[in-house]
Amino acid sequence: MNQAPFLPVNHPRPNFLDRLGSLWKFSRPHTIIGTSLSVLSLYLIALGDISDFFSHWSVLLLTWVACLAGNVYIVGLNQLEDIDIDKINKPHLPLAKGEFSRLTGGLIVGFSGILAIILAFIGGFWLLVTVGISLLIGTAYSLPPVRLKRFPLWAAFCIFTVRGVIVNLGLFLHYNTVINQNQSIYPSIWVLTAFVLVFTVAIAIFKDVPDLEGDRIYQITTFTLLLGPEKILTISLLTISLCYAGMIVVGLLGITGINSPLAIVAHLLLLVLLWWRSRGVNLEDKSEISRFYQFIWKLFFLEYLIFPLACLI
Repeated sequence: MNQAPFLPVNHPRPNFLDRLGSLWKFSRPHTIIGTSLSVLSLYLIALGDISDFFSHWSVLLLTWVACLAGNVYIVGLNQLEDIDIDKINKPHLPLAKGEFSRLTGGLIVGFSGILAIILAFIGGFWLLVTVGISLLIGTAYSLPPVRLKRFPLWAAFCIFTVRGVIVNLGLFLHYNTVINQNQSIYPSIWVLTAFVLVFTVAIAIFKDVPDLEGDRIYQITTFTLLLGPEKILTISLLTISLCYAGMIVVGLLGITGINSPLAIVAHLLLLVLLWWRSRGVNLEDKSEISRFYQFIWKLFFLEYLIFPLACLI
């Protein structure tokens, strides 16, 4: 009996929506949302009146696109250098999963970096400083031979410096200079910067808990490997609690430009929510750890919604 010749299976080529979905995953959506909210929040605080929202829409749009392009460059470069590690830690990412080739990823990263610099240059001095320093730190974080992510203290420093200091102070100076022709920094911005700076310490140390297995295999030293997941969880919870306690104190002190009742009530509720959500987190379950990490990011997002409201009301 003659057997039919073997016919190779033709996998369907990804369509436009598939590629768009892969690009969205490549951009690390939680970082895109965080960047977008910080850009919007600082814009609103600089305006001082939400009714003027569209009066400088072109400034907001250019700043947003420049920062998004910088964001894609930073997270994309990290994925290019971590393909083998991500096959263990984050197999859903496009490069690790094979949805993108290394060449495609490199082209996206290169284009994003160039676009970020060009738009920042158009936007003015403070935007160029903000984006430029962020890209330099992001490059040093991922790219050999420096690759600061190998060292837990330097890795944390990179994250909270960019998210906590560079973004908040740099973008506000950019907006205040362009919109108000004023290069002063409001007391409320110093408060926000201090909050985000400390909060991102919790993000920086907890982010490696879901990646314990791959980091151990590829000898990437992290605080999780040094201290263990249980201690990292406790430190993260205490760090975020310190942030909320600080904002409650700010409300009690009546810092100029911040609505005290809103600051006190909102952060008290978030403090309770944090500890309620942390109950019974199973540190043996990678998916559960990842969900709690995303919950921490959601708390971070909420601050960039609550804080401008407290400044505008």
